[in-house]
Amino acid sequence: MKEGFYSMAGFPRVLGCIDCTHVPISASLGDNEATSDHRCVITSLEAKWPGSVHDSRIFAESSLSHKLKQGLFSGVLLGDRGYACQPFLMTPYPDPGEGPQTSFNVPHAKTRVRIEMTFGILKARFTCLRGLRVAPERACRIVTACVVLHNIATIRKERAPPANPQPPDVVDPITLDYPTGRAVRDAIALSFA
Repeated sequence: MKEGFYSMAGFPRVLGCIDCTHVPISASLGDNEATSDHRCVITSLEAKWPGSVHDSRIFAESSLSHKLKQGLFSGVLLGDRGYACQPFLMTPYPDPGEGPQTSFNVPHAKTRVRIEMTFGILKARFTCLRGLRVAPERACRIVTACVVLHNIATIRKERAPPANPQPPDVVDPITLDYPTGRAVRDAIALSFA
Protein backbone atom coordinates (compact mmCIF):
# COMPACT_ATOMS: atom_id res chain seq x y z
CA MET A 1 0.00 0.00 0.00
CA LYS A 2 2.78 2.42 0.92
CA GLU A 3 4.51 1.74 -2.41
CA GLY A 4 1.28 2.36 -4.30
CA PHE A 5 0.76 5.72 -2.63
CA TYR A 6 4.43 6.65 -2.98
CA SER A 7 4.28 6.02 -6.73
CA MET A 8 1.49 8.62 -7.05
CA ALA A 9 3.38 11.72 -5.87
CA GLY A 10 6.39 10.63 -3.81
CA PHE A 11 4.73 11.03 -0.40
CA PRO A 12 6.36 8.55 2.01
CA ARG A 13 4.81 6.12 4.55
CA VAL A 14 1.15 6.61 3.53
CA LEU A 15 -1.24 3.93 4.81
CA GLY A 16 -4.35 5.63 3.48
CA CYS A 17 -6.28 8.84 2.99
CA ILE A 18 -9.10 9.88 5.30
CA ASP A 19 -12.13 12.13 5.00
CA CYS A 20 -15.82 12.36 5.74
CA THR A 21 -18.72 12.47 3.33
CA HIS A 22 -22.34 13.38 3.96
CA VAL A 23 -25.25 11.15 3.01
CA PRO A 24 -28.62 12.93 3.22
CA ILE A 25 -31.12 10.93 5.29
CA SER A 26 -34.73 12.12 4.93
CA ALA A 27 -34.67 15.44 6.82
CA SER A 28 -31.13 15.19 8.18
CA LEU A 29 -27.59 14.26 7.22
CA GLY A 30 -25.47 11.30 8.20
CA ASP A 31 -21.72 11.75 8.36
CA ASN A 32 -19.59 8.80 7.28
CA GLU A 33 -15.83 8.70 7.66
CA ALA A 34 -13.70 6.40 5.60
CA THR A 35 -10.13 5.72 4.64
CA SER A 36 -9.13 4.48 1.23
CA ASP A 37 -6.05 3.01 -0.35
CA HIS A 38 -4.38 4.02 -3.60
CA ARG A 39 -6.74 1.77 -5.62
CA CYS A 40 -9.90 3.47 -4.23
CA VAL A 41 -10.69 0.49 -1.97
CA ILE A 42 -12.28 1.65 1.28
CA THR A 43 -10.16 0.27 4.10
CA SER A 44 -12.10 1.55 7.12
CA LEU A 45 -15.55 3.02 7.67
CA GLU A 46 -17.35 4.84 10.49
CA ALA A 47 -21.01 5.01 9.45
CA LYS A 48 -22.88 6.06 12.55
CA TRP A 49 -22.58 9.81 13.05
CA PRO A 50 -25.06 12.64 12.48
CA GLY A 51 -23.96 15.24 9.95
CA SER A 52 -23.30 17.90 12.59
CA VAL A 53 -20.32 16.03 14.09
CA HIS A 54 -16.88 17.35 13.15
CA ASP A 55 -14.41 15.16 11.22
CA SER A 56 -11.82 15.34 14.01
CA ARG A 57 -14.25 14.05 16.61
CA ILE A 58 -15.35 11.14 14.45
CA PHE A 59 -11.73 10.15 13.90
CA ALA A 60 -10.75 10.64 17.55
CA GLU A 61 -13.44 8.19 18.64
CA SER A 62 -12.84 5.63 15.88
CA SER A 63 -11.21 2.25 16.38
CA LEU A 64 -8.68 3.16 13.67
CA SER A 65 -7.54 6.18 15.68
CA HIS A 66 -7.12 4.05 18.81
CA LYS A 67 -5.09 1.47 16.88
CA LEU A 68 -2.83 4.17 15.42
CA LYS A 69 -2.30 5.71 18.88
CA GLN A 70 -1.29 2.28 20.19
CA GLY A 71 1.31 2.01 17.42
CA LEU A 72 -0.30 -1.02 15.76
CA PHE A 73 0.37 0.44 12.29
CA SER A 74 3.58 1.92 10.92
CA GLY A 75 2.85 4.86 8.66
CA VAL A 76 0.57 7.86 8.32
CA LEU A 77 -2.87 8.79 7.07
CA LEU A 78 -3.37 11.90 4.95
CA GLY A 79 -6.26 14.17 5.91
CA ASP A 80 -7.46 17.66 5.14
CA ARG A 81 -7.51 20.67 7.45
CA GLY A 82 -10.66 19.31 9.12
CA TYR A 83 -8.38 17.04 11.14
CA ALA A 84 -5.78 17.73 13.81
CA CYS A 85 -2.20 17.08 12.70
CA GLN A 86 -0.90 14.10 14.68
CA PRO A 87 2.15 11.84 14.33
CA PHE A 88 0.03 9.34 12.38
CA LEU A 89 -2.27 11.85 10.59
CA MET A 90 -0.67 14.39 8.30
CA THR A 91 -2.58 17.53 7.35
CA PRO A 92 -1.41 20.26 4.96
CA TYR A 93 0.37 23.36 6.18
CA PRO A 94 -2.21 26.16 6.52
CA ASP A 95 -0.13 28.91 4.84
CA PRO A 96 2.88 27.16 3.36
CA GLY A 97 4.68 30.09 1.76
CA GLU A 98 7.81 28.87 -0.02
CA GLY A 99 10.22 25.98 0.54
CA PRO A 100 9.70 22.63 2.20
CA GLN A 101 6.16 23.42 3.36
CA THR A 102 4.98 23.99 -0.22
CA SER A 103 6.96 20.94 -1.31
CA PHE A 104 5.04 19.00 1.36
CA ASN A 105 1.57 20.33 0.46
CA VAL A 106 1.77 19.56 -3.27
CA PRO A 107 2.35 15.77 -3.00
CA HIS A 108 0.03 15.69 0.01
CA ALA A 109 -2.79 17.10 -2.12
CA LYS A 110 -1.99 14.89 -5.12
CA THR A 111 -2.06 11.80 -2.90
CA ARG A 112 -5.03 12.77 -0.70
CA VAL A 113 -7.25 13.39 -3.71
CA ARG A 114 -7.64 9.58 -3.82
CA ILE A 115 -10.24 9.67 -1.02
CA GLU A 116 -12.25 12.31 -2.88
CA MET A 117 -12.14 10.11 -5.99
CA THR A 118 -13.23 7.13 -3.91
CA PHE A 119 -16.28 8.97 -2.53
CA GLY A 120 -17.14 10.19 -6.02
CA ILE A 121 -16.99 6.67 -7.46
CA LEU A 122 -18.94 5.23 -4.50
CA LYS A 123 -21.77 7.76 -4.85
CA ALA A 124 -21.84 7.42 -8.65
CA ARG A 125 -21.98 3.63 -8.34
CA PHE A 126 -24.72 3.76 -5.67
CA THR A 127 -26.90 6.78 -6.39
CA CYS A 128 -29.08 5.96 -3.37
CA LEU A 129 -26.28 7.55 -1.29
CA ARG A 130 -27.31 10.93 -2.66
CA GLY A 131 -30.39 10.74 -0.45
CA LEU A 132 -31.84 7.94 1.70
CA ARG A 133 -35.42 7.90 2.99
CA VAL A 134 -34.90 5.53 5.89
CA ALA A 135 -34.23 5.70 9.62
CA PRO A 136 -30.63 6.60 10.57
CA GLU A 137 -29.89 3.09 11.87
CA ARG A 138 -30.95 1.55 8.58
CA ALA A 139 -29.03 4.22 6.66
CA CYS A 140 -25.82 3.14 8.43
CA ARG A 141 -26.36 -0.44 7.28
CA ILE A 142 -27.11 0.67 3.71
CA VAL A 143 -23.94 2.79 3.57
CA THR A 144 -21.91 -0.13 4.90
CA ALA A 145 -23.42 -2.53 2.35
CA CYS A 146 -22.67 -0.07 -0.47
CA VAL A 147 -19.05 0.18 0.70
CA VAL A 148 -18.67 -3.62 0.73
CA LEU A 149 -20.15 -3.88 -2.77
CA HIS A 150 -17.97 -0.98 -3.96
CA ASN A 151 -14.86 -2.77 -2.67
CA ILE A 152 -15.86 -6.00 -4.40
CA ALA A 153 -16.42 -4.14 -7.67
CA THR A 154 -13.11 -2.27 -7.32
CA ILE A 155 -11.11 -5.41 -6.51
CA ARG A 156 -12.70 -7.17 -9.49
CA LYS A 157 -11.73 -4.16 -11.61
CA GLU A 158 -15.28 -3.52 -12.76
CA ARG A 159 -15.64 -0.31 -14.69
CA ALA A 160 -16.57 2.54 -12.39
CA PRO A 161 -19.23 5.04 -13.44
CA PRO A 162 -18.10 8.64 -14.02
CA ALA A 163 -17.71 10.22 -10.60
CA ASN A 164 -19.11 13.58 -9.61
CA PRO A 165 -16.57 15.66 -7.71
CA GLN A 166 -17.19 16.10 -4.00
CA PRO A 167 -17.98 19.60 -2.71
CA PRO A 168 -15.16 21.23 -0.74
CA ASP A 169 -15.09 20.56 2.99
CA VAL A 170 -15.97 23.21 5.51
CA VAL A 171 -12.95 23.76 7.73
CA ASP A 172 -13.48 24.23 11.45
CA PRO A 173 -11.02 26.92 12.60
CA ILE A 174 -11.01 25.50 16.14
CA THR A 175 -9.23 22.29 15.07
CA LEU A 176 -6.32 21.64 17.41
CA ASP A 177 -2.86 21.02 16.03
CA TYR A 178 -0.71 18.84 18.28
CA PRO A 179 3.02 19.70 18.47
CA THR A 180 4.07 16.08 17.94
CA GLY A 181 2.02 15.94 14.74
CA ARG A 182 3.62 19.16 13.52
CA ALA A 183 7.07 17.75 14.27
CA VAL A 184 6.40 14.66 12.17
CA ARG A 185 4.94 16.82 9.38
CA ASP A 186 8.01 19.10 9.49
CA ALA A 187 10.35 16.10 9.25
CA ILE A 188 8.49 14.77 6.22
CA ALA A 189 8.45 18.24 4.63
CA LEU A 190 12.23 18.46 4.97
CA SER A 191 12.55 15.26 2.95
CA PHE A 192 10.99 17.13 0.00
CA ALA A 193 13.49 20.00 0.23
